[in-house]
Amino acid sequence: MTISVNKDQLEQYIGKDTGVSEWVELKQKNINEFADVTADHQFIHIDPIAAKETPFGGTIAHGMFVLSLLPKFMEQAAIDIEQHKMVINYGFDKVRFLTPVKVDSLVRGHFKLLSAIEKKPGQVLLKYQVTCEIKGEESPALIAEQLLLIIV
Repeated sequence: MTISVNKDQLEQYIGKDTGVSEWVELKQKNINEFADVTADHQFIHIDPIAAKETPFGGTIAHGMFVLSLLPKFMEQAAIDIEQHKMVINYGFDKVRFLTPVKVDSLVRGHFKLLSAIEKKPGQVLLKYQVTCEIKGEESPALIAEQLLLIIV
């Protein structure tokens, strides 16, 4: 569930967790579709038989596929600024892929607001630390510093 705040209240959320998304299961069908869209058909992602012979013991999701789920997670776990006009993906300051996500794993996003800066009137730049957790794994799939430009 997102936290809905007035932009003047953002300061009190800096350094705090803003939410955790629901779990999403990464099925082989979805991994294959991502491979088709991005033309990244490396066997470790799409060939379960060949992938069994790797240290992972089966196929794994593309790191970029997992990263591409952050907007979905954000809908459930990031701060919602009341009466905003739009949210623009402003990029990333850092992305680290830490643990491969095996097929049929569940992942979710955990958000912490790192900063909120008014770039100019009507524009607020938010920086989140996003940790993408894998259910049952100690180490996360990825950690990123994601930037969002909020037009208010």
